[in-house]
Amino acid sequence: MSTPLTLPDGTSLSIPPRPITAITLGAGARGVVYGNFARAYPSHLRMVGVADPVPARRERFAAVHALASDACFTQWTEVFTRPRFADAVIVSTPDHLHAEPCLAALAAGYDVLLEKPIAPTEAACLAVLAAAQATDRIVAVCHVLRYAPYFQRLRALLKEGAIGTLIGVQHQEPIEHTHMAHSYVRGQWRRADVASPIILAKCSHDLDILRWLVDAPTASVQAFGARSWFRAEHAPAGSTERCADGCAVERTCPYSAVRQYLERRDRLYVFDLPSDEPARTTTIANALATTDYGRCVYRLDNDQCDHYSVNLQYASGVTASFRMDAFTPAWGRQTRLMGSHGLLDGDMTRLVQHDFRTGDVQTWTSDAVDVGDATTGHGGGDWRLVADFVDAVVYRDPARLTSSLAQSIESHLVAFACERSRMHGTVERIAHG
Repeated sequence: MSTPLTLPDGTSLSIPPRPITAITLGAGARGVVYGNFARAYPSHLRMVGVADPVPARRERFAAVHALASDACFTQWTEVFTRPRFADAVIVSTPDHLHAEPCLAALAAGYDVLLEKPIAPTEAACLAVLAAAQATDRIVAVCHVLRYAPYFQRLRALLKEGAIGTLIGVQHQEPIEHTHMAHSYVRGQWRRADVASPIILAKCSHDLDILRWLVDAPTASVQAFGARSWFRAEHAPAGSTERCADGCAVERTCPYSAVRQYLERRDRLYVFDLPSDEPARTTTIANALATTDYGRCVYRLDNDQCDHYSVNLQYASGVTASFRMDAFTPAWGRQTRLMGSHGLLDGDMTRLVQHDFRTGDVQTWTSDAVDVGDATTGHGGGDWRLVADFVDAVVYRDPARLTSSLAQSIESHLVAFACERSRMHGTVERIAHG
């Protein structure tokens, strides 16, 4: 017998005295997720503006939220040429364009819901923190795993002493092989110098959730990793520059763009597709012929690690090991927490507690239902984060968030230290304060 792990449905959300208003900078996948919360809960959030350089995205977002034409902008900078016309700004632009819009929003008097990573450099992260403190504005970083029912249950069990004193942690993020190929070989995160290192771009969630579960500052890290497989020397004989160019091994290649995008219709949000099916197929085929999404995974300029291993020591004495692996099937994050009196072991869909004192074993299962069950993003945490951000803004109380900005930045500082360790073979100490 197992106990379900779900978030409360939307009827349990307390209704704020007024909805807050927000402008979205970036109407891609993440901007749409947060915008959809406003559609489902208009008593909490109302979208009043959008900025996106892609006409199809901008127009679609404007239509969904009934935005006036003078509230739609091509560039995010245009938003700040107007006097403040909302409570908050949602920054869901590409990684390298997070810090600058956030700083502009703070200077203009907006609170900010900020997609991770905060910034691709340590200096820029600290600049955002200083600006938030100077302006006394609320900045919520989208570390949404803290709101997933699975991780909330893990933390609650630790706080209840279910496994005694926490001693050690093993945690793995299996990226999934075609997700790796899509986002970190062909996609916009394929180069660390253009986006941010994969340990930050993908794994700041994991470094943050480990910090949240251990509940102690990170003291030191040691990291290893490399780009081992997606390299020119591994291109099979008979392969071509593009998967649709007559590649001799396309039918058996696990990274075939033809199979991923045309046949399985996987991760198509990057193509801004029209609604009618024949036009969709034509658009995808054109993209495979003209964009990096159609290129052979062994023939790109990617430099992101496809495997990464980190040892962490916390100020409390707890030690943890973390792995990020590209070469896995679709799988949830796996976490094992080892304590003096028990063990917790799970994979985001199933959580098992072993009690050494009684010999009992208890199991929870998660259907990953989000508030309003409209999305299952990040194990059910996406919309719950937005709900807490709304409350924080309405009541001017950042304590309604699970993390302060200073705490959120710690995962970024750890990621930068991991990169230094990986590249130089060092053990890196983490400075605090």
